Amino acid sequence: MPASPPDGLPRYRVLTGPDDAGFCHRVSEMLDLGYRLHGGPGLTFDGERVIVAQAVLWPAD
Repeated sequence: MPASPPDGLPRYRVLTGPDDAGFCHRVSEMLDLGYRLHGGPGLTFDGERVIVAQAVLWPAD
């Protein structure tokens, strides 16, 4: 695995968005690139929908 993420992406990212298939695909894309989940997801409700946040981290090894 490369020492740094592709395309100049940062080592640490927090993905946020509505809890829908699009959000799940975005997280899956980061995992496919080589990122790892960092902690569990955070969830909140904005009065209309559930909003999710998930941190991902590029592995140091």
